[in-house]
Amino acid sequence: MTDYFEVHARDGAARVGELRLESPLTTPALVDDVLEDAGSLWSADRDVPEGDESTLTVLPHRAFPGGTAPEVQESFAVDYPDVDYPSVAVISSEHADDHDTDAYAVSDVQSITGHGAALVEAVVNTRKAIPADTALLFSGVATPRNVAVLAYAGVDCFDETAAVVKGMEGRYLTTDEAYFLEDLEELPCSCPACQQPREEFTREDCAEHNRNALAAELAIVRRRIRDGRLRDYVEGQARHDQWLTAAMRELDAQWGYLEERTPILRDAQISAATEDTIRRVEIQRFADRVTTRYRNRFSNPLVLVPCSATKPYSESQSHRQFHDAVQWRGHLVSMTSPIGVVPQELETTYPAQQYDTVVTGRWSEDEKEFVSTVLERYLERNEYPKIIAHVPDEGYRDIVSRVEKALDLEITYTVPEGGHPTDDESLANLSSALSGELKYAKREREHNTVRAIADYLLGDGAGDDLFTDIQTTSRYPKIQVRDREDTQLATMVPQYGTLSFTLEGAKRWVDSDAPTKRVEIDGFVPHGSVLAPGVVDADEEIRVGDEVVVEGPNAFAVGRAEMFGREMAESTRGIACEIRHVEEK
Repeated sequence: MTDYFEVHARDGAARVGELRLESPLTTPALVDDVLEDAGSLWSADRDVPEGDESTLTVLPHRAFPGGTAPEVQESFAVDYPDVDYPSVAVISSEHADDHDTDAYAVSDVQSITGHGAALVEAVVNTRKAIPADTALLFSGVATPRNVAVLAYAGVDCFDETAAVVKGMEGRYLTTDEAYFLEDLEELPCSCPACQQPREEFTREDCAEHNRNALAAELAIVRRRIRDGRLRDYVEGQARHDQWLTAAMRELDAQWGYLEERTPILRDAQISAATEDTIRRVEIQRFADRVTTRYRNRFSNPLVLVPCSATKPYSESQSHRQFHDAVQWRGHLVSMTSPIGVVPQELETTYPAQQYDTVVTGRWSEDEKEFVSTVLERYLERNEYPKIIAHVPDEGYRDIVSRVEKALDLEITYTVPEGGHPTDDESLANLSSALSGELKYAKREREHNTVRAIADYLLGDGAGDDLFTDIQTTSRYPKIQVRDREDTQLATMVPQYGTLSFTLEGAKRWVDSDAPTKRVEIDGFVPHGSVLAPGVVDADEEIRVGDEVVVEGPNAFAVGRAEMFGREMAESTRGIACEIRHVEEK
């Protein structure tokens, strides 16, 4: 049971947490003050289990500051038998295991630093083996240049060793480079150590600057985690070293590790500034769910259109022009990098309205390949009586042509060569291509939107299982879902494009065939939130932000997850889920 580490904010595998020592630390943090003292709260003399000498050193809970008299220690043990101090296990990443400690220090980090694949393998292996609410320590490797990537991978604690050693060797560290001190005519920093004249700047001062630069970088990392924007920062920061770029891409390949820890929604914008954005969990997850869960329920032709800078797309000037031409006679699906394809029902669903991309008018080959793959998978799953591509030449048409050839389709193009989708001729062609098609009603659109979101959030077919006999009220995108007796079941949340269930909606969910995300709790009635110690078990499919049913001997409730499922079941501290509605049994 961990008593001394609690996670307060998450951004994928990176966490902001509190390590409760004599002076609490906010992680990701430097822990030198703790580790330097040979008699600190993390020092001890517990015997190493036989046969584990090379891989494990356990530092126990009951450890006292150096110099504490034996009689004081004995008295404390008698007077406070249930009070523990923090503990740390020093383990090899190849033999990582749970030793019931508050933190885990990886002993072989020196041999893996500088090798992207080895680093990621070590972090992932260790993280999977230890409880979710324990701190992970990497000693002797952190620099201002690499610490953001290490934190992004899931490391919580570091020391100053590498920064200080390099400083004493005359290496001046910044977030993008390590300079030889003698090559610097001026100091590119304004920290206290760099305030003196350049000619008086010593190697001791250089070491102090390196400490300051490392601490400052960690402060940026913590801020980025709280804002949900660490990945945007890391995509740029990793470019300063090839092995860091490799590490980030290797980490992206660890789908299970990152996906489990990545929320399904957040307020933060996604900045699609590099081609690495395509590999982000949020992007890959959206593409996967659209092509494996979403099902078109309209009988009208498909109309492929380009995306817009304004989100959601339907509020943009260009898409209003498309709608005026289509007049609800076709099903609009937007093509975009880095998202892929976005059916109109999911235009508000995270991250479809939370991304911003660099507009150059030119598509890279990676972008074309990704979007064409997603479109091909989408069309393999969804049949249409007719396909209309209302897209310009620049990249879009190439993508559609690839899919047309791969699937042996016949697609109608309505934008003349060299033309623009909002030109009068293009819009007239689009309207003419839909001549004779019947309009679908507002009610059909709203019902299909609710069902599509349910499919996306809960699983293939969930929309039909849950919402076959419904009525909708209010206006899109703030749709309220009611049954035929006018009992409210759910509400669409427009800022995330998700569904928020009422108790009656949650009961219908439990009774349906749709996959239910359950949290089992002890015999209490939760109000406001459920803390992790009160969780008995939780579905492993739960992700942060998911709608969850919370049930125990004395209560039935519905709310939103604040931890992923395994973390809820393993953790001994922190908020597992926020409760929206509850009833006592």
